[in-house]
Amino acid sequence: MLHVAVVGSGPSGVYTAQTLVAHARSADPGEPGAARAGEDVRVDVLDRLPCPYGLVRYGVAPDHEKIKSLQNNLRTVLDDPHVRFLGGVEVGPGRLSPAQLLELYDAVVYCVGAATDRQLGIPGEDLPGSWSATEFVSWYSAHPDATANGSPHGSPHRGRSFVRDVRSAVVIGVGNVAVDVTRILARGADELRPTDMPQAALDALAGSAVRDVHMVGRRGPSQAKFTTKELRELGTLADAEVLVDPAELALDPACADPSSLPAANRRNVDVLKGWSEQPPHGGAGSGSGSGSGSGSEATRRIHLRFFLRPVELLEVGGRVGAVRFERTVPDGAGGVRGTGQFEDVQAELVLRSVGYRGVPLEGMPFDPASGTVPHEAGRVLRAGHVSPGEYVAGWIKRGPTGVIGTNRPCAKETVNSLLEDAAARPRAVRDRADDPLTALRALGLRPVEWSGWESIERAEAALGTSLGRGPVKIPDWEGLFAAAREGARNSD
Repeated sequence: MLHVAVVGSGPSGVYTAQTLVAHARSADPGEPGAARAGEDVRVDVLDRLPCPYGLVRYGVAPDHEKIKSLQNNLRTVLDDPHVRFLGGVEVGPGRLSPAQLLELYDAVVYCVGAATDRQLGIPGEDLPGSWSATEFVSWYSAHPDATANGSPHGSPHRGRSFVRDVRSAVVIGVGNVAVDVTRILARGADELRPTDMPQAALDALAGSAVRDVHMVGRRGPSQAKFTTKELRELGTLADAEVLVDPAELALDPACADPSSLPAANRRNVDVLKGWSEQPPHGGAGSGSGSGSGSGSEATRRIHLRFFLRPVELLEVGGRVGAVRFERTVPDGAGGVRGTGQFEDVQAELVLRSVGYRGVPLEGMPFDPASGTVPHEAGRVLRAGHVSPGEYVAGWIKRGPTGVIGTNRPCAKETVNSLLEDAAARPRAVRDRADDPLTALRALGLRPVEWSGWESIERAEAALGTSLGRGPVKIPDWEGLFAAAREGARNSD
């Protein structure tokens, strides 16, 4: 039997497990890359969280039910009899090392994603009130790290309300994550109540005094990375209007003649032009630009800004109070250059959304320039040489690029490499009576199995019922593990 550990239960990890099992079931024993003739394949999907699905659970906005429904597809894979979910198992310093994993499994595939964000590298970035969009997303998505107090995973000031005493927010970046956090800040609590957002975050947003949200890009609208579907959603909010300054659109030559743009960028420009030509409703205060919204007296305003590069976060009363931007213009080579003209935008909350970045995993090689593990077709390279039995897939392999579906061909390439190696390389003889799960428990770990996850789901449904809502996420480590243990006790 070929026993493989997959570290990470997000889309890349689940697609890796699915490809392994499907390949083993369908492969012709004589074809290159097949496992040994008639050999069974078992996959243990490990995750440091007691919950599966990775960014599908903890990165997709709670009001995006269609994307979140992808969990049903991932669930089918993790519920396969050849696949076993083991949550609450962390690979890292003082826990389970890569060397130990290789002793327990024939192969290990690391699908650990890109766990941190890129920084701006400007003065004032560490002021209170300045956060990464990743931290904000984790808070409203109930990631247990976001509420950890004293936990090795939680920073000292996490768990505080992001929106307390905030009237104006700046989101730096013009990708889909930036659109998500902008939408959540501007969306009314009644629209969010049917979601699985944790109650504390919902209460904080319901009491929010945020009235202006500025989403700012250093380049032009024709180069923005958001999708048109995400962009258009901003114009459907019940109590917000969208403002676009036609003067900033005029700085982008492609806005005047978008015919040469890719279709997606052309659609974005069309939407932004439409908003720029509409008069503002003016319900949330005064300001330049034109807008779109569903009500004549919108409470909140979303300002979409372009050709502004952040150069400093300004302190007011011991926390961030404004962002200083430099006006940029196209440089004729696809980039921008500064003009030496500056503009300050009031903001008691600043969220940077300028990309994700992989982090080193102790015991594994790492390329700090790319934020990835060096590899060759998914085979981990140590000092330039293939490391037998170690593989990578997903963002830690290729960097934070692509959409969820991009993980399928990425996983397939890695699995093909793994199976080719398994067919060609002699493997250590192991006593199959010694289940890796037994060994993990002997190391002092208490993995959360699938029944424990199902118990968490039941507890979240019960929590929602008690609040008069649908299922509501449990936001803390203690609550998650308590729910999982309750399920284990009931199954004994």
